Amino acid sequence: MRAGELLVKCLENLGVRQAFGVPGESYLAVLDALHDSPVDLTLTRHEGGAAFMACAWGQLTGQPGVCMVTRGPGATNASIGVHTAMQGSVPMILFVGQIARWMRDREAFQELDYRAVFGPVAKWATEIDDPARIPEVIARAWRTALSGRPGPVVIALPEDMLVEEVDATPLTGPLQIAEAAPAAAPMAEAAALLAGAERPIVLVGGGGWNATGRAALTRWLQGAGLPALAAFRFHDLIDHHAPYFAGVAGVGMTPQVRKLVDEADVMLALNIRFGEMTTDGYSLFDAPSPRQKIIHVHASDRELGKIYQPEVAIHAGPNEVAVALSYAGADTRWRDAARAGYVDSLTVPPQPGALDMAAVVRAVEERVGDDAILTNGAGNFAVWTNRFFRFGPGQRLLAPQSGAMGYGIPAGIAAKRAHPERDVICIAGDGDFQMTGNELGAAMQSGACPVILVVNNGSYGTIRMHQERDYPTRVSGTELQNPDFPMLAAAYGFHGERVSRTEDFAAALDRGLAAKGGAVIELELGIEALTPARTLSDIRGS
Repeated sequence: MRAGELLVKCLENLGVRQAFGVPGESYLAVLDALHDSPVDLTLTRHEGGAAFMACAWGQLTGQPGVCMVTRGPGATNASIGVHTAMQGSVPMILFVGQIARWMRDREAFQELDYRAVFGPVAKWATEIDDPARIPEVIARAWRTALSGRPGPVVIALPEDMLVEEVDATPLTGPLQIAEAAPAAAPMAEAAALLAGAERPIVLVGGGGWNATGRAALTRWLQGAGLPALAAFRFHDLIDHHAPYFAGVAGVGMTPQVRKLVDEADVMLALNIRFGEMTTDGYSLFDAPSPRQKIIHVHASDRELGKIYQPEVAIHAGPNEVAVALSYAGADTRWRDAARAGYVDSLTVPPQPGALDMAAVVRAVEERVGDDAILTNGAGNFAVWTNRFFRFGPGQRLLAPQSGAMGYGIPAGIAAKRAHPERDVICIAGDGDFQMTGNELGAAMQSGACPVILVVNNGSYGTIRMHQERDYPTRVSGTELQNPDFPMLAAAYGFHGERVSRTEDFAAALDRGLAAKGGAVIELELGIEALTPARTLSDIRGS
C-alpha cells in the first residue's frame, strides 16, 4: 500500500473515527486514503478552527483529537490549537503536510522546520522520512499524547514520502496506556498530614481523568469531609450540588475562595499544575515555600516542585490516586462553612440594563439536560457561566486554559460530533464569536450544530475593563461594530434571534434547543455590565 494509506490504517486500528481539518495538496495521499476509510474528516473553514475542534475532542473523550492541515500557513494557523492543548493538558495529534524531502533547506514554497516551530509548544514534534516507520511513529505519538501529563504531538508528512509504496504492517489494535500508580509511603504520609490538619482543602484539576477516576474522586469527597475547589476551567470534575464543593480557583476569583485558600493549613493539590489563573497571578502561595503545606499529586515529575515546593510529592496519575485515597474526616464544620461561602457567592447585586446575565445562566441550567456540554472561548462574558452555572456530575465544560478567544464555537461543533444527542451550549462574546464564527459553515455541512449564545456588548470587554481601570475614559481599540448576528445565523441555516430583556430569554432558549439546525441567540448586554460585581462606571471610578 501507499504510505498515506498505511497512516490511515494505523489510525483506524487505534480506534480513530473522527478527524478535523482543511485539505491541502501536501497531503493528498492521506485524503485519498480517507475516501474509503471509516475515519470521518470534518471539513473546517480555518485550520485554527480544526485544531480547536481536535483539542476539544481530546478534552471531551480522553482520546487524542486528530487534526490534519497543510504545510506552512496551514500549520501556523493550527498552532493556536496546539498551544491550547498543551496548556490544557489535552491529548491531540496534528498531522502537517510537508514539502518533498529533496526540497529541504531551500526555503521552498511554504517550507517550515516543524521541529523548530512546534518544539517549545508540543510534547513532541517530529517528521517521518521513512514510510516503513509510520506505524512506529504513530504508536509513539499516540502514547506520548496520552501518557503522563497529556498533550499535543505534531507530525510532519513529506508529500513525496506519502506516495511511496511500503510493505510495513499497520498497527493492529488499540494501545494500552499505563498510568503510574502511587507508592504506599507518600500516600500514607499524605493521609497523616490531612488527618492532622485543622483547615485542609482539596484543589482538583488537570487532564487525563477517566470515568473510573472521576467516580472514585466523587466517592472519596463524599466521605472525606473536606471542602473541594475546582481549578480554573476544570469546573466539571466536581459536582457543584454536593456539600463539599466550595467554588472555583480561576479568573474572577471570589473573595470567599481566596480567603479559603489563605486560611488553609494543608492543601491536597490533585493533578493541577499551579497555573497563573488558579493561583490568582501566583499570589495565593509563597514561592518557593508556601505557608500552606502542599500535597502535590501529578502524573508528570516536571510539575512537582516546578514553582512551589510540596511537603509531600506524589508522582502518579490522577485516576490511580483517586482510587487509592483513604483519608476520611469526622468534623465537617470547616467544609460546611466553605460550602456556605460558595452559596453566598452565587448572589449578585442588581445588574444594570434590561438583561441580567445571572438570570440567563439560571435559565440555561434549568433547561439543559443532565448530560449537557457547555463550551466557551475567552473574555469577560465567560465569567457568568464559569461562576454561576452549577455543573452536575454528568455535565461537561470545554474551555481553554490558554485563554484563547474563539475556542467555544469549534468546541461546540466537536462536542456535537461526539454526542449529537446531548444538549451543547456555547457561550461566546461578540468579539469571541467573530474569531471562529465562520465555522458555522462546518457545523452546517456536518450537521453538528450547537446552540450559541452571543453576549454582545459591542466591545472587547476584558480589555475594556483593564483599559478603564488603568486609563479611565480613554477608550482606544476596544469598541466593536458588529454584524446582525441572527441574520448571519440564518445564512448558515441556524435559527437566529435577538434577546434584550431577561424575561424573554427562557422562551428563546427553548426555541433554540428545539431547532434541528442549531441556533444563535444574540444577547444584547449593555457595556456597563462588564463583571458580576462591578459595573464599568465602578471600574472607571476606582
